[in-house]
Amino acid sequence: MWKLIKLEWTKNHVSKYILGAVIVTGVIGLLMFAQCYLGIANDASSGVPDSVPGMDTMAPQIELFTNLCFLIFTAAMMSSFIITPYMNKTMNLMFSYPIKRQKIVIAQMLSVWLFCFVALLVGKLLIYTILTTMKGSFTAYFTLGYNMADVNFYVQILLKTAVTVTLGFIALYVGTSMKSSKAAIITSFLLFAVMNGTVGDFSLRGNAIVPITLVIISLICAYLSIYKVETKDLK
Repeated sequence: MWKLIKLEWTKNHVSKYILGAVIVTGVIGLLMFAQCYLGIANDASSGVPDSVPGMDTMAPQIELFTNLCFLIFTAAMMSSFIITPYMNKTMNLMFSYPIKRQKIVIAQMLSVWLFCFVALLVGKLLIYTILTTMKGSFTAYFTLGYNMADVNFYVQILLKTAVTVTLGFIALYVGTSMKSSKAAIITSFLLFAVMNGTVGDFSLRGNAIVPITLVIISLICAYLSIYKVETKDLK
């Protein structure tokens, strides 16, 4: 399986996705630095940071922007690795190999999941580390809201990262069902809206039921994406 995963990375020129992940992380990092230490979100008249409820520290802001960008990034990679080959018929050639179809599709899915999980995790930790190390050199307009010396901090980061990337399986299933890469991308936006939506005074952000439910749906979608692939003809 590991050889198939590496083959997928080679076949799809993973270096361009590494560059993309670096650029995304860099842009978010600059934005977060400007938010925290340059006061770009400060009210012009009062000089006080102008933030929405629940975003008065840097931790939720980092999570918001990184999760949004990398959920879309994951959906885009799923489209490139899996949906596009279905659409342009190159998947037919892959299925002619003396390897089970399910194994090929699982390798494609895992190649995207592993890459995006590592990219998102490293990106988050890098941004958190930069803001922490700069704390003594700049005046902070937002409190950081996290403690990198706390083990629970890393547990939370791992869980949130895994949840975000796993949601890409829903986008994959929608995209393959509709035979549309655009549908997968749009689905990723909708998933993020559901994860962070607010209805009246009730916010879905921080509600554990929502991510747990979506992860279960994601795993079901992952199963359905490989279900009967051995006998299903490509059209």
